[in-house]
Amino acid sequence: MYFIKPTDPHPITPAKALMLGLLCMVWLTTGLVGHDPWKSEDAYSFGVIYSMLQNGVWLTPTLAGEPFMANPPLFYWTAALLAQLFSPLLPLHDGARLASGCYSALMLLFLGLAGRKLYGENRGWAAAITLIGCLGMLVRAHQIITDIALLAGCAMALYGFTHSQERSVKAGFWIGTGVGIGFMSKGFVSPILFVLIAIFLPLLFHNWRTRRYTMSLIIALMSVLPWLSIWPVLLYQHAPKLFISWAWSNNIGNWLSFLHEMPNKDLFYYLKNLPWLAWPALPLAIWIVWRERKRLTQRDDLQLPLVSFTVMLVVLSLAPHIKEVYALPMLLPVALLATASLSMLKRGAANALDWFGLMTFALIALLMWWGWAGLLLNNHAKITLWLKDYQPGSEPAFQATPFLIALSATLLWLLLVWRVGRSMRRAIVNWASGMTLIWVLAMTLWLPWLDSGKSYRNMVASLKQAMPEKYNCVARNINLGDSQRAMLHYFGGIITLRDPARRCELRLIQGDKISRPLRDESLYEKIWEGSRQGDKYEQYRLYKSVNSNNPGQQP
Repeated sequence: MYFIKPTDPHPITPAKALMLGLLCMVWLTTGLVGHDPWKSEDAYSFGVIYSMLQNGVWLTPTLAGEPFMANPPLFYWTAALLAQLFSPLLPLHDGARLASGCYSALMLLFLGLAGRKLYGENRGWAAAITLIGCLGMLVRAHQIITDIALLAGCAMALYGFTHSQERSVKAGFWIGTGVGIGFMSKGFVSPILFVLIAIFLPLLFHNWRTRRYTMSLIIALMSVLPWLSIWPVLLYQHAPKLFISWAWSNNIGNWLSFLHEMPNKDLFYYLKNLPWLAWPALPLAIWIVWRERKRLTQRDDLQLPLVSFTVMLVVLSLAPHIKEVYALPMLLPVALLATASLSMLKRGAANALDWFGLMTFALIALLMWWGWAGLLLNNHAKITLWLKDYQPGSEPAFQATPFLIALSATLLWLLLVWRVGRSMRRAIVNWASGMTLIWVLAMTLWLPWLDSGKSYRNMVASLKQAMPEKYNCVARNINLGDSQRAMLHYFGGIITLRDPARRCELRLIQGDKISRPLRDESLYEKIWEGSRQGDKYEQYRLYKSVNSNNPGQQP
């Protein structure tokens, strides 16, 4: 890069590097095991993985007996292999969730390498720590979702771009590999982002109009071709209809239909939600861009993340599906821009963020300890009664191992915030460590309480017990979602069908407590009704045909 990186007055010593590495490891591993798949992405993604392990079909993703062509299968393959590998030690869903940990580790590694290349030897840690401090990353990085593999691919591609003006082969390999991983995890969004970033960098800034940059892009195209071609060709040869369903119905055609129907009311969804998703990195990123606005043409270390963020924001805002989880790729360039601000951040602003984070996380941790103790001791406080009413299926019990982990994490956090030396990085480190502490407390002390309300295990067990021993099939109504189908398959071995011919003896209906589930209830006998503990919105009813020879009317 052409920009001369500033000298860091606070270099990372081996002891600090070890401490930061431990912080990243704790953040990465906490919450990956120990709980059931949760609604919704966590559940249906595992459902695809479980189906893959059950039917042995790895080329075409399926969910509970039906094709599920929303995404290519790279993440599912990784998760299925890890679930199989660790099956003697871990439940399948915990083993599958390790894939998210692996891809998150790759994401932090390559983002750190990109930060070090852009801003100096000691800035790699800062980039990774800034990212794990973002509010939007905390839960999503520990779920079974394909978006985490896309993030790892985006981080690789950004790292490749940092070398694209100097080392064409290295740059092209990592750009192509990153784009390929993104494509094989989430589809066409990854190549689209790559093409637009590659075009707009030289279009807007003359620094990128070099022969080496062009050569890097050529090598990137060669590197990405196997990723873009092998699985789609095999899919087309094996199942042409499923290929069309994936390529057109779920991707290209869906996108074109959405663009044709614009404007959309959700067009500014990400602009409205980024302030909390990317906190506290976003204010730092905005500040450095504003401060250096007159020198942007000279600072290619800011040009790359700025162009990447802008392209991601526009493309994802024009995508057919708008959800907060789809905003995660934008956090990568935001974290890089925030890293660039650390050497120029005024001490007053850094101290304000530092003290705000310390007070906020200290208060939250104190409330979490107090609330847990109240549940355990049943102190009859109003908040305790509310917590018990919110998750009525949770039975508080003291568990020594989670308690000791939570206590150790709290003491280590106190030691960390006391021992971290004065520097502009202190606020970011303390914020990330505070986020990690809250996550550790949630995944130890509060995990039984959370799992009781988010898991489908008990509901499916109750449903399974009420089902007759013999029946031809179970029909479902249109409200039964992918998450529910996946958990019915996993916990109960129950496959539900659309049943347009109305031949199934049993019908499983999802609705609410006041909805009328069937048009003609005289044809069916209700044999079970239930929901997840504390769930006031999802109600499930199982009906059996009163005449097995004529199952009756479609609900």
